[in-house]
Amino acid sequence: MPVWRYMELCLTHPKFGYYVSRDPLGREGDFTTAPEVSQMFGELLGLWAASVWKAMGSPPLLRLIELGPGRGTMMADALRALRVLPPLHQALSLHLIEINPVLRQKQASMLSGVRDISWHDNIDDVPDGPAIIFANEYFDVLPIHQAVKGENGWHERTVDIDASGQLVFSAAAEPTPRFEVLLPALVRAAPVGAIFEWRPDVEMMKIAAHVRDQDGAALIIDYGHIRSDAGDTFQAIARHSFADPLKGPGEADVTAHVDFEALARAAEDLGARVHGPVPQGEFLKRLGIETRAASLMAKASHEASEDIASALKRLIGGGRGGMGSMFKVLAVSEPRLMSLAGFEDGRAHDRVQPS
Repeated sequence: MPVWRYMELCLTHPKFGYYVSRDPLGREGDFTTAPEVSQMFGELLGLWAASVWKAMGSPPLLRLIELGPGRGTMMADALRALRVLPPLHQALSLHLIEINPVLRQKQASMLSGVRDISWHDNIDDVPDGPAIIFANEYFDVLPIHQAVKGENGWHERTVDIDASGQLVFSAAAEPTPRFEVLLPALVRAAPVGAIFEWRPDVEMMKIAAHVRDQDGAALIIDYGHIRSDAGDTFQAIARHSFADPLKGPGEADVTAHVDFEALARAAEDLGARVHGPVPQGEFLKRLGIETRAASLMAKASHEASEDIASALKRLIGGGRGGMGSMFKVLAVSEPRLMSLAGFEDGRAHDRVQPS
């Protein structure tokens, strides 16, 4: 079967899919996302939403949408920061896009005090209206297509069963007709044996159309590359370590890096305005994460201060374990929002600060 179908089944099969029936997050799970690292991440995204709401003209109703909200940690932290702006807090209607019933229950518990909250399987089900959309580590788990360059063209990469009954990578016998004309110039020059991967533009187009037509902006944060290029990034994570993506299908998180150039191109093709991408570390620093960390550390014990410093380093730093350079941040907005906090010199924390 094609790689995209294998990945789709591993993650969302109604009975055996990885994301259908478990909580994969935290120390007891398979991976940790930025909201689980520190409250500062969600707080700053809340402040970013506040600055965008003001730039939108402070509409009396704002749909705050999160795609793949995990345990609800990021949203809870964002809402806590937004309490310093009562008019915005009163204007909020929360919409969580989540297919996992286990995580839906945890989100409901985490956000139990929220007066207006709804769950949906798809962003298409969210009612119309001005919106701000968060998508943190959402695109990396959307199924990818892969193609392998051969002597006579590009062949779709597949997952097959070998003579010993093991899953192995293979490729379609015949090349995909006229595939090369669709490729970025950088990829066309790749050598024989190179792998190119891509995702359909459907999800990005839905997001871009929503903010273009309904007024608002979307913030996309994920690990990946700024320009389209060849390379195999299909991987599995289990118990916080890399694993073989062909072993134990449905038992590990299978992901691939996000092509931010492709996301930006899809959004611009629909007439939305694109901001960035910028590295996560730079984005968070522009929003004032270092100031926020210093404020928290001033009120904390020595041990807690060390934890805050460690979390700050992980969120904005590079190198092993650092998320600051590997993760990128891209915003998409309706065209009249010319600039957004975090993508220029303006700092959201100059306007609003959480208590």
